[in-house]
Amino acid sequence: MTTLSTPFTELVGVRHPLVQTGMGWVAGPRLVSATAQAGALGILASATMTFDELAAAVKEVKSRTDRPFGVNLRADAEDADRRVDLLIRERVRVVSFALAPRREMIARLKDAGIVVVPSVGAARHAEKVAGWGADAVIVQGGEGGGHTGGVATTLLLPSVLDAVDIPVIAAGGFFDGRGLAAALAYGAAGVAMGTRFLLTRESTVPDAVKQAYLARGLGDTVVTRKVDGLPHRVLRTDLVDALERAGRVSGLARAVRSAVRFRRLTGLSWRSMVREGMAMRRERTWAQVVIAANTPMLLRAGLVEGDTGAGVLASGQVVGLLADLPSVADLVPGIVDEAAAAIRALPQPS
Repeated sequence: MTTLSTPFTELVGVRHPLVQTGMGWVAGPRLVSATAQAGALGILASATMTFDELAAAVKEVKSRTDRPFGVNLRADAEDADRRVDLLIRERVRVVSFALAPRREMIARLKDAGIVVVPSVGAARHAEKVAGWGADAVIVQGGEGGGHTGGVATTLLLPSVLDAVDIPVIAAGGFFDGRGLAAALAYGAAGVAMGTRFLLTRESTVPDAVKQAYLARGLGDTVVTRKVDGLPHRVLRTDLVDALERAGRVSGLARAVRSAVRFRRLTGLSWRSMVREGMAMRRERTWAQVVIAANTPMLLRAGLVEGDTGAGVLASGQVVGLLADLPSVADLVPGIVDEAAAAIRALPQPS
């Protein structure tokens, strides 16, 4: 079996320099354990789990595999410290962060021997977390799905590599061995992929939704601020198009109707939804606040329940180049083999 050893594989203890990102409603025990078994790093998405669900998910992954895996945390969650305690007790190998971590949280995790890998969107953010003791960073360019920035990976990656001396994992626009080879040539220690892992057999996303993703082309994603006020790359849908066209009043009305619908679906209290929205308020419109409070449920409707009309389906631009649903056991070594072949095929200095 081909292996590519990098500072990241040595740091984490995995065979291959590939990371399956912590996608909400997607990165559950089945996908994460399959990724770990294949020799890559799978990351559980805890932001869409209750504390008890996270505890059960960690135990399930450990029952399926004895290989390293990670958990993605939101440092601003009300029970973030309790979750950190859980991960320390369970000896989880890696913790990543969807949003900016807290300095003291990084210190606690590192003191417990856990590898800390925040996600960043700019060189200055990488410098900050490296100064706080982060062991590595994941840097996502604008091609990536979900919350993303406006700088392409080909420019963002070298800027981060020049800024820090810890392993850097490249994300945004990666789906095959050619991309892995290119990232390694830049100086990255591996690549992270979301959409490519979402479209695998082990992903629990309903088949009808997977087929909807596979039917999309390179121009069928859009970066919008109308979902929750932050740049968010998603599939183009009727809801997203309507939000893009809507004025402030109609946008608020649509957001309220959506909030009512998903409150009924989930049983969330209005108090909880308002508290979540207020935490996001800052410079957002009230329509964005309302929609932001239930965005996770908009994602859940499609990614869990299979309602492709729900609207918000996070996706990287690579969706337009994907045409199959491989098993993770085939995907991971296939990418590494292709990367090794691409590296061998490069012209040699004379």
